[in-house]
Amino acid sequence: MTVEVEDTYAEAFRSLYTEFLVTARDRKWLQHAVNAATGHASSSIMCDCEAGVDLFVGPESDSGLPTPDGRPGAICQLHVPRFRKDRVPALEKALLSRVSQNVLTCPTTRCFNLDADEPSFRLGRKLAFFGDRFEQTETRYERSMWVVPTMGGDFCVDRRFGYRNGVMGGNLWFVATSESASLEAAERAVDACAKMRGVITPFPGGVAASGSKAGSRYKFLFASTNDPFCPTLKNRDGVESQLPDGAASVMEIIINGHSLEAVANATQACIEAASSVDGLLKITAGNYGGRLGKSWVWLLPERHPSD
Repeated sequence: MTVEVEDTYAEAFRSLYTEFLVTARDRKWLQHAVNAATGHASSSIMCDCEAGVDLFVGPESDSGLPTPDGRPGAICQLHVPRFRKDRVPALEKALLSRVSQNVLTCPTTRCFNLDADEPSFRLGRKLAFFGDRFEQTETRYERSMWVVPTMGGDFCVDRRFGYRNGVMGGNLWFVATSESASLEAAERAVDACAKMRGVITPFPGGVAASGSKAGSRYKFLFASTNDPFCPTLKNRDGVESQLPDGAASVMEIIINGHSLEAVANATQACIEAASSVDGLLKITAGNYGGRLGKSWVWLLPERHPSD
């Protein structure tokens, strides 16, 4: 069956992002660290940032990329929207709280910067205060790092962590005849993203079952369930359903990344990976007619990304 890919775009928008490399003794403790450091970061609607794992590196990874200490590692990204007036301090606070509370505390971990360019956050110095004046800078792994003594041993962290402009809010919707089919399509898309450098899928397992629309019938909410695309509301009075016949489930993935190009390339990889799922009716995306963001990610490959 040929799956329809709608001639539309995902309405992404500019972000400010930072990334860091976590390493650990083995994949078990690495996974614990990154799961905690990127937790509760699915949507900037009610989270301090949107976060996720970009790529696993070092031994036991498929990327082939080395780590400074030769151990298993994972590159994590944190994003906040650029339209936030407090975007720089908000991103710094998210980085400090997540590394200090979830990487420093995790057994056997170290934390490295990947971006030597300015501007940057003095994360290492702020985190090193935990050492209670026993902290010191040393040359470790051919770089100057803060070394913080802990009960588990020394924790090593780079002195500065860079930040720069990125893109967040790229998305794909998988419309299918069953929950299983829409979820399988979304899972294949997430797996495709996981192989690409520069992008993350921040929702649990990379998939969002609760795609939202801007605004709500409740005045205190600025986002709510996207009722025109809820299968169980298709025949409900007051709902103008936009789902095709036979649609029983719609799963969404969100894609954030280094650049519009990175998100656009990931989008094409996701579409290719998901297209062969049995029961998938349509691949589309969410947008607000250009009112939310100016970084449009077109679904059809002949369309050029516009910014």
